[in-house]
Amino acid sequence: MRLRNIPRADGVIDAHHTVIKKPEEQKGNWNHVFGNEKPIQIEIGMGKGQFILNMAKAHPEINFIGIERYSSVLLRALEKYDTEEFEMLENIRFICMDAREIENVFAPAEVDKIFLNFSDPWPKARHAKRRLTSTEFLARYEKVLVESGRVEFKTDNTELFNFSLEQVKEAGWALIAYTYDLHHQEEMNEGNIMTEYEQKFSEKGNPINKLIAQRK
Repeated sequence: MRLRNIPRADGVIDAHHTVIKKPEEQKGNWNHVFGNEKPIQIEIGMGKGQFILNMAKAHPEINFIGIERYSSVLLRALEKYDTEEFEMLENIRFICMDAREIENVFAPAEVDKIFLNFSDPWPKARHAKRRLTSTEFLARYEKVLVESGRVEFKTDNTELFNFSLEQVKEAGWALIAYTYDLHHQEEMNEGNIMTEYEQKFSEKGNPINKLIAQRK
């Protein structure tokens, strides 16, 4: 996906108090960053931040960390944070980094849950390892999640979803639940917070797929 570069993004990110500039230095110390012992949940590829900001607002008993690779996209999440609705939230931080670095940023059993929402499908077969639900990435998540930690994945891309179901099985993880039509599956949709993409696709009538997997 081609992204428009926003020259001021890096300056805003560097100056913003919620952005952790050298996240690898916090490995094993994220509870000190938040100043409490609340569980930590992360979203990888958070986009413009609608999901994780609303999660932080709805769940003050949990600390949230949003991870986004592209500075121009993270900028939009920070702009959203700086509104009256979210600017007082103390249980959220942001990191600008590649998801492949996750093991260098979080210690074993430091993360309670990982959210993956509408991730890049990397449609070409030769790029399958780059998909955030591949066995390669599940192995990375396994190294930072607590025992019985979970990954929750949502997408409108059924081909990617089927691939993800296969990868969960291949990795030896437990598939706790899944649906090809989240918004019409009452139990799984309870408490669901939508992302920007989710709103867009569901308004077009596209069904949303979701799975919940638990580490082995």
